[in-house]
Amino acid sequence: MTIDSQEELDALLRAGRVVAEARQAMVDAVTPGTTTGELDAIGREVFRRHGARSAPRLTYRFPGSTCISVNDEAAHGVPSLRRQLRDGDLVNLDVSAELDGFYSDTGISVAVGDVSPVASRLLAATELAQRDAMHAAQPGARLRDLGRAVQRRARRHGFRVIENLNGHGIGRGLHEAPSVPSIDDGQRMVLREGSVLAIEPFLSVSADHVVDDADGWTLRTADGSLVAQFEHSMVVTRDGPLVLTA
Repeated sequence: MTIDSQEELDALLRAGRVVAEARQAMVDAVTPGTTTGELDAIGREVFRRHGARSAPRLTYRFPGSTCISVNDEAAHGVPSLRRQLRDGDLVNLDVSAELDGFYSDTGISVAVGDVSPVASRLLAATELAQRDAMHAAQPGARLRDLGRAVQRRARRHGFRVIENLNGHGIGRGLHEAPSVPSIDDGQRMVLREGSVLAIEPFLSVSADHVVDDADGWTLRTADGSLVAQFEHSMVVTRDGPLVLTA
């Protein structure tokens, strides 16, 4: 969507605060031995307390309140009380919700206990790539500029970009146009001030694509390599990104 009023911005900020609170509460609970189902329950309780609804459950009938993916799982991992986190894992928490007709989406990848040096570098590089893409999202920029910023950061750190997972517009729905690439795919669409985007690059140790898992939801790297994602919902402004989910 494109924001047309202060009332719309205020509503998006309220939704953004809810998912940011849920994300942080879940991050604080990440420890070896915790299950992904327990983390999901923490996010669900934050939604309930604010009167918000899980966006993936509402939109797609997803079987969890949040998406929780581990190691080579890039996205849409289904939370389970049988899935325990282990020391050395990377866990991704993708948290999105609807509040009073407005949607917000955020994500973060987190180290579980002590992780390998390459996993630590992957986390740092992916967070920087997400930041670079947000700062490239200026009025008058083209969508391809965001992807170019992600690619540049990934190459600098020796990692690969997952090419078949994109960010998206957001606002009145969870997934709106435009699709926001994490590579320079040649898109010439020009960003307008007030555009609302969810920017979420995925970087991997060696894969550039994800494939469907047998559960019908989870997306994994094609070669089984580690993957990380960071995501914020933001508004394009002339003064730089207005992050709704900080």
